[in-house]
Amino acid sequence: MSGRAFITTPIYYVNDVPHIGHAYTTVTADALARWHRLVGDDVYFLTGTDEHGLKIARAASDKGVSPKDHADAVAVRFHEAWDLLDISADRFIRTTDADHHLVVQRFLQKVYDNGHIYKDGYAGWYCVACEAYYDEEELLPNPDGGPGLDPIHERPVEWFEEENWFFRLSAFEQPLLDWYEANPTAVQPQGKRNEALGLIRGGLRDISITRTSIDWGVKVPWDEGHVFYVWYDALINYVTAIGYGEDRERFDTWWPSVRHLIGKDILRFHCVYWPAMLLAAGEQPPANINVHGYLLVGGEKMSKTRLNQIFPADLVEEFGVDGFRYQFLRDTAFGPDGDFSYEGMIARHNSDLANNLGNLLSRVSTVVAKKCDGIGPAPRPDSPLASVAADVVREVTEAWAAVQPSAALEATWKLIREANALLEATEPWKADPGPEVDGVLGDSLEVLRLVAILSSPALTRAPAEVWRRIGLQGSPTDRRLGEVTAWGGYPGGLPVEKGDPLFPRLKAREA
Repeated sequence: MSGRAFITTPIYYVNDVPHIGHAYTTVTADALARWHRLVGDDVYFLTGTDEHGLKIARAASDKGVSPKDHADAVAVRFHEAWDLLDISADRFIRTTDADHHLVVQRFLQKVYDNGHIYKDGYAGWYCVACEAYYDEEELLPNPDGGPGLDPIHERPVEWFEEENWFFRLSAFEQPLLDWYEANPTAVQPQGKRNEALGLIRGGLRDISITRTSIDWGVKVPWDEGHVFYVWYDALINYVTAIGYGEDRERFDTWWPSVRHLIGKDILRFHCVYWPAMLLAAGEQPPANINVHGYLLVGGEKMSKTRLNQIFPADLVEEFGVDGFRYQFLRDTAFGPDGDFSYEGMIARHNSDLANNLGNLLSRVSTVVAKKCDGIGPAPRPDSPLASVAADVVREVTEAWAAVQPSAALEATWKLIREANALLEATEPWKADPGPEVDGVLGDSLEVLRLVAILSSPALTRAPAEVWRRIGLQGSPTDRRLGEVTAWGGYPGGLPVEKGDPLFPRLKAREA
Protein backbone atom coordinates (compact mmCIF):
# COMPACT_ATOMS: atom_id res chain seq x y z
CA MET A 1 0.00 0.00 0.00
CA SER A 2 1.42 3.36 -1.00
CA GLY A 3 1.97 6.13 1.51
CA ARG A 4 1.80 9.88 1.18
CA ALA A 5 4.38 12.66 1.52
CA PHE A 6 3.74 16.41 1.56
CA ILE A 7 7.24 17.88 1.32
CA THR A 8 7.95 21.59 1.72
CA THR A 9 10.90 23.95 1.55
CA PRO A 10 10.81 27.30 3.27
CA ILE A 11 9.51 29.97 0.94
CA TYR A 12 12.43 32.19 0.09
CA TYR A 13 12.44 35.91 0.74
CA VAL A 14 12.66 38.01 -2.43
CA ASN A 15 15.20 40.44 -1.03
CA ASP A 16 17.87 38.27 -2.63
CA VAL A 17 18.42 36.11 -5.70
CA PRO A 18 18.90 32.35 -5.20
CA HIS A 19 22.33 31.21 -4.02
CA ILE A 20 23.64 27.76 -3.09
CA GLY A 21 22.21 28.07 0.44
CA HIS A 22 18.71 28.24 -1.02
CA ALA A 23 19.60 25.47 -3.47
CA TYR A 24 20.85 23.17 -0.69
CA THR A 25 17.45 22.98 0.99
CA THR A 26 15.55 22.84 -2.29
CA VAL A 27 17.66 20.10 -3.89
CA THR A 28 17.36 18.06 -0.68
CA ALA A 29 13.58 18.44 -0.70
CA ASP A 30 13.45 17.55 -4.40
CA ALA A 31 15.55 14.43 -3.91
CA LEU A 32 13.35 13.39 -0.99
CA ALA A 33 10.24 13.91 -3.14
CA ARG A 34 11.79 11.83 -5.92
CA TRP A 35 12.61 9.06 -3.43
CA HIS A 36 9.02 8.95 -2.20
CA ARG A 37 7.76 8.78 -5.77
CA LEU A 38 10.21 5.95 -6.45
CA VAL A 39 8.88 3.88 -3.56
CA GLY A 40 5.32 4.46 -4.81
CA ASP A 41 4.08 7.14 -2.42
CA ASP A 42 1.71 9.90 -3.46
CA VAL A 43 3.77 13.10 -3.30
CA TYR A 44 2.98 16.81 -3.14
CA PHE A 45 6.13 18.96 -3.23
CA LEU A 46 5.87 22.67 -2.44
CA THR A 47 8.33 25.54 -2.74
CA GLY A 48 7.97 29.23 -3.46
CA THR A 49 8.72 32.81 -2.48
CA ASP A 50 7.90 35.09 0.45
CA GLU A 51 7.14 38.54 -0.93
CA HIS A 52 5.68 40.89 1.70
CA GLY A 53 7.18 42.99 4.49
CA LEU A 54 9.12 46.14 5.20
CA LYS A 55 12.36 44.88 3.72
CA ILE A 56 10.71 44.29 0.34
CA ALA A 57 8.90 47.63 0.44
CA ARG A 58 12.19 49.42 1.13
CA ALA A 59 14.11 47.47 -1.51
CA ALA A 60 11.46 48.33 -4.10
CA SER A 61 11.46 51.99 -3.08
CA ASP A 62 15.24 52.14 -3.42
CA LYS A 63 14.89 50.84 -6.99
CA GLY A 64 12.01 53.16 -7.85
CA VAL A 65 9.59 50.29 -8.55
CA SER A 66 6.49 48.92 -6.84
CA PRO A 67 6.87 46.11 -4.30
CA LYS A 68 4.95 43.78 -6.63
CA ASP A 69 7.21 44.56 -9.58
CA HIS A 70 10.26 43.92 -7.40
CA ALA A 71 8.80 40.62 -6.20
CA ASP A 72 7.88 39.55 -9.74
CA ALA A 73 11.45 40.13 -10.95
CA VAL A 74 13.09 38.13 -8.15
CA ALA A 75 10.50 35.31 -8.21
CA VAL A 76 11.43 34.73 -11.86
CA ARG A 77 15.05 34.22 -10.79
CA PHE A 78 13.98 31.49 -8.35
CA HIS A 79 11.89 29.83 -11.07
CA GLU A 80 14.90 29.87 -13.39
CA ALA A 81 17.25 28.46 -10.76
CA TRP A 82 14.91 25.62 -9.87
CA ASP A 83 14.34 24.79 -13.56
CA LEU A 84 18.11 24.69 -14.01
CA LEU A 85 18.47 22.22 -11.12
CA ASP A 86 15.60 19.94 -12.27
CA ILE A 87 13.45 20.77 -9.24
CA SER A 88 10.20 18.80 -9.58
CA ALA A 89 7.90 20.93 -7.40
CA ASP A 90 4.16 20.44 -7.80
CA ARG A 91 3.53 24.09 -6.94
CA PHE A 92 5.64 27.23 -6.77
CA ILE A 93 3.63 29.33 -4.36
CA ARG A 94 3.98 33.09 -3.96
CA THR A 95 2.61 34.96 -0.97
CA THR A 96 1.20 37.50 -3.44
CA ASP A 97 -1.03 34.77 -4.94
CA ALA A 98 -4.72 35.62 -4.60
CA ASP A 99 -5.65 32.29 -3.00
CA HIS A 100 -2.95 32.76 -0.38
CA HIS A 101 -4.32 36.17 0.65
CA LEU A 102 -7.72 34.61 1.23
CA VAL A 103 -6.32 31.69 3.24
CA VAL A 104 -4.19 33.97 5.46
CA GLN A 105 -7.30 35.99 6.28
CA ARG A 106 -9.41 32.88 6.92
CA PHE A 107 -6.77 31.18 9.05
CA LEU A 108 -6.02 34.17 11.26
CA GLN A 109 -9.71 35.10 11.46
CA LYS A 110 -10.21 31.64 12.94
CA VAL A 111 -7.46 32.29 15.50
CA TYR A 112 -9.06 35.67 16.27
CA ASP A 113 -12.54 34.14 16.61
CA ASN A 114 -11.10 31.54 18.99
CA GLY A 115 -10.01 34.35 21.30
CA HIS A 116 -6.25 34.12 20.79
CA ILE A 117 -5.63 37.56 19.23
CA TYR A 118 -5.92 40.93 21.03
CA LYS A 119 -4.92 44.57 20.45
CA ASP A 120 -2.18 46.44 22.32
CA GLY A 121 0.69 48.88 21.82
CA TYR A 122 4.18 47.60 21.06
CA ALA A 123 7.65 49.05 21.29
CA GLY A 124 10.87 47.15 20.64
CA TRP A 125 14.05 46.64 18.66
CA TYR A 126 13.33 45.48 15.11
CA CYS A 127 15.65 44.01 12.48
CA VAL A 128 14.44 44.80 8.98
CA ALA A 129 16.76 42.16 7.47
CA CYS A 130 15.26 39.43 9.68
CA GLU A 131 11.75 40.95 9.72
CA ALA A 132 11.80 40.16 13.45
CA TYR A 133 11.76 41.85 16.85
CA TYR A 134 14.51 41.12 19.37
CA ASP A 135 14.83 41.56 23.11
CA GLU A 136 17.74 43.67 24.31
CA GLU A 137 19.57 40.64 25.69
CA GLU A 138 19.41 38.85 22.32
CA LEU A 139 21.36 41.59 20.49
CA LEU A 140 25.08 41.55 19.77
CA PRO A 141 27.27 44.49 20.78
CA ASN A 142 27.64 47.17 18.12
CA PRO A 143 31.34 48.05 17.68
CA ASP A 144 30.28 51.47 16.34
CA GLY A 145 28.44 52.24 19.55
CA GLY A 146 24.95 52.50 18.05
CA PRO A 147 21.96 50.17 18.53
CA GLY A 148 22.81 46.50 18.99
CA LEU A 149 23.19 44.07 16.09
CA ASP A 150 20.74 41.31 15.28
CA PRO A 151 22.23 37.83 15.92
CA ILE A 152 21.56 36.52 12.40
CA HIS A 153 22.68 39.22 9.94
CA GLU A 154 24.70 41.30 12.44
CA ARG A 155 23.06 44.52 11.30
CA PRO A 156 21.92 47.41 13.52
CA VAL A 157 18.34 47.10 14.72
CA GLU A 158 15.77 49.91 14.71
CA TRP A 159 13.39 51.03 17.46
CA PHE A 160 9.73 50.62 16.45
CA GLU A 161 6.60 51.72 18.29
CA GLU A 162 3.07 51.09 17.00
CA GLU A 163 -0.32 49.69 17.88
CA ASN A 164 -0.55 46.03 16.86
CA TRP A 165 -2.68 42.95 17.14
CA PHE A 166 -0.99 40.28 19.27
CA PHE A 167 -1.13 36.50 19.20
CA ARG A 168 -1.52 35.06 22.70
CA LEU A 169 1.52 32.78 22.38
CA SER A 170 1.97 32.62 26.15
CA ALA A 171 -1.23 30.57 26.43
CA PHE A 172 0.41 27.77 24.43
CA GLU A 173 3.44 26.97 26.56
CA GLN A 174 1.88 23.86 28.09
CA PRO A 175 0.00 22.73 24.95
CA LEU A 176 3.29 22.91 23.02
CA LEU A 177 5.17 20.98 25.70
CA ASP A 178 2.40 18.37 25.69
CA TRP A 179 2.63 18.12 21.89
CA TYR A 180 6.41 17.69 21.95
CA GLU A 181 6.10 14.97 24.59
CA ALA A 182 3.43 13.14 22.62
CA ASN A 183 5.40 13.46 19.35
CA PRO A 184 9.07 12.92 20.28
CA THR A 185 10.27 12.57 16.68
CA ALA A 186 8.28 15.41 15.10
CA VAL A 187 11.30 17.77 15.12
CA GLN A 188 14.61 16.29 14.00
CA PRO A 189 17.50 16.10 14.68
CA GLN A 190 17.26 15.66 18.44
CA GLY A 191 19.48 18.66 19.15
CA LYS A 192 17.10 20.97 17.28
CA ARG A 193 14.13 19.48 19.15
CA ASN A 194 15.92 20.25 22.40
CA GLU A 195 16.59 23.80 21.20
CA ALA A 196 12.88 24.35 20.50
CA LEU A 197 11.95 22.89 23.88
CA GLY A 198 14.44 25.25 25.51
CA LEU A 199 12.73 28.23 23.90
CA ILE A 200 9.33 27.06 25.17
CA ARG A 201 10.51 26.21 28.68
CA GLY A 202 12.25 29.57 28.88
CA GLY A 203 8.84 31.21 28.77
CA LEU A 204 6.78 32.42 25.82
CA ARG A 205 5.61 35.99 25.44
CA ASP A 206 2.76 37.14 23.27
CA ILE A 207 3.90 38.26 19.82
CA SER A 208 2.86 41.07 17.51
CA ILE A 209 1.34 39.75 14.30
CA THR A 210 0.24 42.94 12.51
CA ARG A 211 1.75 46.22 11.31
CA THR A 212 0.35 49.70 10.69
CA SER A 213 3.62 51.27 9.54
CA ILE A 214 3.44 49.62 6.10
CA ASP A 215 0.68 48.57 3.72
CA TRP A 216 2.61 45.95 1.69
CA GLY A 217 1.05 42.79 3.07
CA VAL A 218 -2.18 40.87 3.58
CA LYS A 219 -4.92 43.09 5.03
CA VAL A 220 -6.32 42.25 8.47
CA PRO A 221 -10.01 41.50 7.82
CA TRP A 222 -11.31 42.77 11.19
CA ASP A 223 -9.24 45.99 11.38
CA GLU A 224 -8.72 48.24 8.36
CA GLY A 225 -5.31 49.86 8.36
CA HIS A 226 -3.42 46.81 9.66
CA VAL A 227 -1.56 44.23 7.58
CA PHE A 228 -0.32 40.90 8.87
CA TYR A 229 3.33 40.71 9.81
CA VAL A 230 5.24 38.98 7.03
CA TRP A 231 6.23 35.89 9.03
CA TYR A 232 2.67 34.88 9.93
CA ASP A 233 1.55 35.44 6.37
CA ALA A 234 4.49 33.32 5.15
CA LEU A 235 4.00 30.33 7.46
CA ILE A 236 0.43 29.90 6.29
CA ASN A 237 1.60 29.14 2.73
CA TYR A 238 1.92 25.50 3.72
CA VAL A 239 -1.82 25.16 4.31
CA THR A 240 -2.80 27.41 1.39
CA ALA A 241 -1.26 24.91 -1.00
CA ILE A 242 -3.41 22.01 0.17
CA GLY A 243 -6.79 23.70 0.29
CA TYR A 244 -7.22 25.11 3.82
CA GLY A 245 -10.60 26.83 4.06
CA GLU A 246 -11.57 25.72 0.57
CA ASP A 247 -11.27 21.94 0.28
CA ARG A 248 -11.37 20.22 3.66
CA GLU A 249 -11.03 16.75 2.18
CA ARG A 250 -7.86 17.72 0.34
CA PHE A 251 -6.43 19.41 3.42
CA ASP A 252 -7.17 16.38 5.60
CA THR A 253 -5.59 14.12 2.97
CA TRP A 254 -2.24 15.91 2.84
CA TRP A 255 -1.69 17.72 6.14
CA PRO A 256 -1.01 14.61 8.31
CA SER A 257 1.87 13.72 5.94
CA VAL A 258 3.59 17.11 5.93
CA ARG A 259 7.37 17.30 6.23
CA HIS A 260 8.91 20.78 6.52
CA LEU A 261 12.59 21.11 5.59
CA ILE A 262 14.03 24.28 7.13
CA GLY A 263 17.30 25.96 8.09
CA LYS A 264 18.17 26.40 11.75
CA ASP A 265 17.87 30.19 11.54
CA ILE A 266 14.07 29.88 11.26
CA LEU A 267 13.63 27.22 13.94
CA ARG A 268 11.79 29.55 16.35
CA PHE A 269 9.14 30.40 13.76
CA HIS A 270 8.59 26.84 12.56
CA CYS A 271 9.04 24.86 15.76
CA VAL A 272 7.40 27.23 18.26
CA TYR A 273 5.23 29.89 16.60
CA TRP A 274 3.81 27.76 13.77
CA PRO A 275 2.68 24.79 15.92
CA ALA A 276 1.08 27.25 18.37
CA MET A 277 -0.74 29.06 15.54
CA LEU A 278 -2.10 25.77 14.26
CA LEU A 279 -3.30 24.76 17.72
CA ALA A 280 -4.95 28.17 18.07
CA ALA A 281 -6.78 27.61 14.78
CA GLY A 282 -7.95 24.16 15.91
CA GLU A 283 -5.53 22.23 13.68
CA GLN A 284 -2.76 19.73 14.39
CA PRO A 285 0.87 20.94 14.38
CA PRO A 286 3.11 19.69 11.56
CA ALA A 287 3.91 16.00 11.79
CA ASN A 288 7.55 16.36 10.71
CA ILE A 289 10.04 19.23 10.79
CA ASN A 290 13.61 18.48 9.68
CA VAL A 291 16.11 21.20 10.54
CA HIS A 292 19.50 21.60 8.87
CA GLY A 293 22.49 23.77 9.65
CA TYR A 294 24.06 26.55 7.64
CA LEU A 295 25.92 25.96 4.40
CA LEU A 296 29.05 27.96 5.13
CA VAL A 297 31.64 29.38 2.75
CA GLY A 298 35.05 29.77 4.34
CA GLY A 299 33.47 29.15 7.74
CA GLU A 300 30.96 32.00 7.35
CA LYS A 301 27.25 32.11 6.55
CA MET A 302 26.53 33.44 3.08
CA SER A 303 25.20 36.99 2.86
CA LYS A 304 25.17 39.91 0.47
CA THR A 305 27.06 42.07 2.95
CA ARG A 306 29.93 39.55 3.19
CA LEU A 307 30.07 39.21 -0.61
CA ASN A 308 30.52 35.45 -0.25
CA GLN A 309 27.45 34.22 -2.09
CA ILE A 310 27.82 31.55 -4.79
CA PHE A 311 25.10 31.14 -7.39
CA PRO A 312 23.92 27.76 -8.76
CA ALA A 313 24.41 28.64 -12.43
CA ASP A 314 28.10 29.36 -11.85
CA LEU A 315 28.69 25.81 -10.61
CA VAL A 316 26.31 24.04 -13.00
CA GLU A 317 28.24 25.50 -15.93
CA GLU A 318 31.34 23.61 -14.78
CA PHE A 319 29.99 20.56 -12.93
CA GLY A 320 26.66 19.96 -14.68
CA VAL A 321 23.30 19.51 -12.96
CA ASP A 322 24.15 16.06 -11.60
CA GLY A 323 27.53 17.22 -10.36
CA PHE A 324 25.89 20.11 -8.53
CA ARG A 325 23.14 18.00 -6.99
CA TYR A 326 25.53 15.24 -5.95
CA GLN A 327 27.86 17.66 -4.17
CA PHE A 328 25.19 19.24 -2.00
CA LEU A 329 23.41 15.98 -1.22
CA ARG A 330 26.53 13.92 -0.56
CA ASP A 331 29.07 16.21 1.02
CA THR A 332 27.25 17.25 4.22
CA ALA A 333 24.98 15.22 6.47
CA PHE A 334 21.55 16.83 6.81
CA GLY A 335 21.50 18.51 10.21
CA PRO A 336 24.94 19.95 11.08
CA ASP A 337 26.55 22.97 9.44
CA GLY A 338 28.50 22.23 6.27
CA ASP A 339 31.38 24.15 4.73
CA PHE A 340 31.52 24.46 0.95
CA SER A 341 34.74 24.80 -0.99
CA TYR A 342 35.36 24.76 -4.72
CA GLU A 343 38.42 22.53 -4.26
CA GLY A 344 36.37 20.06 -2.23
CA MET A 345 33.73 19.95 -4.95
CA ILE A 346 36.37 19.19 -7.60
CA ALA A 347 37.76 16.38 -5.44
CA ARG A 348 34.32 14.91 -4.73
CA HIS A 349 33.34 15.04 -8.42
CA ASN A 350 36.52 13.32 -9.58
CA SER A 351 36.54 10.71 -6.83
CA ASP A 352 32.90 9.64 -6.73
CA LEU A 353 31.45 10.51 -10.12
CA ALA A 354 34.37 10.22 -12.53
CA ASN A 355 36.60 7.58 -10.88
CA ASN A 356 33.90 5.38 -9.35
CA LEU A 357 30.58 5.51 -11.22
CA GLY A 358 31.93 6.78 -14.54
CA ASN A 359 34.86 4.39 -14.50
CA LEU A 360 32.66 1.38 -13.69
CA LEU A 361 30.41 2.10 -16.66
CA SER A 362 33.37 2.70 -18.98
CA ARG A 363 35.22 -0.46 -17.89
CA VAL A 364 32.20 -2.70 -18.19
CA SER A 365 31.06 -1.42 -21.58
CA THR A 366 34.60 -1.67 -22.97
CA VAL A 367 35.16 -5.23 -21.79
CA VAL A 368 31.67 -6.35 -22.90
CA ALA A 369 32.51 -5.02 -26.37
CA LYS A 370 35.78 -6.98 -26.46
CA LYS A 371 34.83 -10.22 -24.74
CA CYS A 372 31.09 -10.56 -25.39
CA ASP A 373 30.66 -8.97 -28.82
CA GLY A 374 28.88 -6.03 -27.18
CA ILE A 375 26.06 -8.12 -25.68
CA GLY A 376 25.70 -7.91 -21.92
CA PRO A 377 25.55 -11.23 -20.05
CA ALA A 378 23.16 -11.90 -17.15
CA PRO A 379 24.37 -11.72 -13.53
CA ARG A 380 25.14 -14.83 -11.48
CA PRO A 381 22.44 -15.75 -8.92
CA ASP A 382 25.20 -16.65 -6.43
CA SER A 383 27.30 -13.55 -7.10
CA PRO A 384 29.41 -12.29 -4.18
CA LEU A 385 27.83 -8.90 -4.87
CA ALA A 386 24.26 -10.13 -4.29
CA SER A 387 24.40 -9.90 -0.51
CA VAL A 388 26.19 -6.55 -0.71
CA ALA A 389 23.41 -5.24 -2.94
CA ALA A 390 20.71 -6.42 -0.53
CA ASP A 391 22.45 -4.64 2.36
CA VAL A 392 22.85 -1.48 0.28
CA VAL A 393 19.16 -1.38 -0.67
CA ARG A 394 18.25 -1.67 3.00
CA GLU A 395 20.72 1.02 4.06
CA VAL A 396 19.60 3.40 1.32
CA THR A 397 15.95 2.94 2.27
CA GLU A 398 16.69 3.61 5.93
CA ALA A 399 18.76 6.69 5.09
CA TRP A 400 16.07 8.33 2.97
CA ALA A 401 13.47 7.56 5.64
CA ALA A 402 15.70 9.44 8.11
CA VAL A 403 16.16 12.35 5.63
CA GLN A 404 19.87 11.59 5.31
CA PRO A 405 20.66 11.77 1.59
CA SER A 406 24.41 11.80 2.31
CA ALA A 407 24.16 8.41 3.98
CA ALA A 408 21.94 7.09 1.16
CA LEU A 409 24.53 8.08 -1.44
CA GLU A 410 27.42 6.73 0.64
CA ALA A 411 25.65 3.35 0.76
CA THR A 412 24.96 3.44 -2.99
CA TRP A 413 28.59 4.19 -3.74
CA LYS A 414 29.65 1.28 -1.53
CA LEU A 415 28.05 -1.01 -4.11
CA ILE A 416 29.94 0.77 -6.90
CA ARG A 417 33.24 0.36 -5.05
CA GLU A 418 32.58 -3.35 -4.46
CA ALA A 419 31.88 -3.87 -8.16
CA ASN A 420 35.07 -2.05 -9.12
CA ALA A 421 36.97 -4.16 -6.58
CA LEU A 422 35.57 -7.36 -8.11
CA LEU A 423 36.74 -6.23 -11.56
CA GLU A 424 40.20 -5.42 -10.19
CA ALA A 425 40.42 -8.82 -8.51
CA THR A 426 39.29 -10.85 -11.52
CA GLU A 427 40.70 -8.72 -14.39
CA PRO A 428 38.24 -9.97 -17.04
CA TRP A 429 39.97 -7.82 -19.66
CA LYS A 430 42.94 -10.21 -19.43
CA ALA A 431 40.92 -13.45 -19.50
CA ASP A 432 39.60 -15.46 -22.41
CA PRO A 433 35.88 -15.19 -23.13
CA GLY A 434 33.84 -17.73 -21.19
CA PRO A 435 31.49 -18.31 -18.25
CA GLU A 436 33.79 -16.69 -15.66
CA VAL A 437 34.12 -13.48 -17.66
CA ASP A 438 30.40 -13.50 -18.40
CA GLY A 439 29.63 -13.88 -14.71
CA VAL A 440 31.79 -10.97 -13.57
CA LEU A 441 30.50 -8.69 -16.32
CA GLY A 442 26.89 -9.70 -15.70
CA ASP A 443 27.33 -8.94 -12.01
CA SER A 444 28.76 -5.53 -12.87
CA LEU A 445 25.91 -4.75 -15.25
CA GLU A 446 23.44 -5.67 -12.51
CA VAL A 447 25.22 -3.29 -10.15
CA LEU A 448 24.93 -0.52 -12.75
CA ARG A 449 21.20 -1.27 -13.05
CA LEU A 450 20.72 -1.06 -9.28
CA VAL A 451 22.85 2.07 -8.95
CA ALA A 452 20.85 3.79 -11.69
CA ILE A 453 17.70 3.17 -9.66
CA LEU A 454 19.11 4.01 -6.22
CA SER A 455 20.86 7.19 -7.34
CA SER A 456 17.89 8.54 -9.34
CA PRO A 457 16.49 10.75 -6.54
CA ALA A 458 19.82 12.58 -6.38
CA LEU A 459 21.00 12.47 -9.99
CA THR A 460 18.37 13.47 -12.52
CA ARG A 461 20.26 12.77 -15.76
CA ALA A 462 23.11 10.25 -15.45
CA PRO A 463 20.94 7.32 -14.24
CA ALA A 464 18.84 7.41 -17.42
CA GLU A 465 22.01 7.44 -19.53
CA VAL A 466 23.45 4.46 -17.61
CA TRP A 467 20.14 2.66 -18.10
CA ARG A 468 20.19 3.33 -21.83
CA ARG A 469 23.83 2.35 -22.34
CA ILE A 470 23.38 -1.06 -20.67
CA GLY A 471 20.51 -1.77 -23.05
CA LEU A 472 17.48 -1.36 -20.79
CA GLN A 473 14.22 0.14 -22.04
CA GLY A 474 12.34 2.96 -20.34
CA SER A 475 13.93 4.65 -17.35
CA PRO A 476 15.16 3.72 -13.85
CA THR A 477 12.07 5.31 -12.28
CA ASP A 478 9.38 3.55 -14.32
CA ARG A 479 8.59 0.97 -11.63
CA ARG A 480 8.34 1.04 -7.85
CA LEU A 481 11.49 0.40 -5.89
CA GLY A 482 10.20 -2.79 -4.26
CA GLU A 483 9.59 -4.37 -7.64
CA VAL A 484 13.05 -3.79 -9.09
CA THR A 485 15.74 -4.06 -6.41
CA ALA A 486 15.99 -7.83 -6.01
CA TRP A 487 19.30 -9.17 -7.31
CA GLY A 488 19.13 -10.54 -10.86
CA GLY A 489 16.94 -7.96 -12.59
CA TYR A 490 19.35 -7.42 -15.48
CA PRO A 491 18.16 -9.97 -18.07
CA GLY A 492 21.30 -10.30 -20.17
CA GLY A 493 21.27 -10.55 -23.93
CA LEU A 494 21.08 -6.77 -24.35
CA PRO A 495 23.38 -4.58 -26.44
CA VAL A 496 25.76 -2.54 -24.25
CA GLU A 497 26.92 0.75 -25.69
CA LYS A 498 30.33 2.34 -25.25
CA GLY A 499 30.28 6.12 -25.03
CA ASP A 500 31.99 9.26 -23.91
CA PRO A 501 32.92 9.50 -20.23
CA LEU A 502 29.78 9.83 -18.12
CA PHE A 503 31.58 12.29 -15.83
CA PRO A 504 34.81 13.66 -17.29
CA ARG A 505 37.50 14.43 -14.73
CA LEU A 506 37.78 18.12 -13.91
CA LYS A 507 40.72 20.35 -13.09
CA ALA A 508 40.47 23.31 -10.74
CA ARG A 509 40.36 26.67 -12.49
CA GLU A 510 43.39 28.87 -12.25
CA ALA A 511 43.01 31.53 -9.56
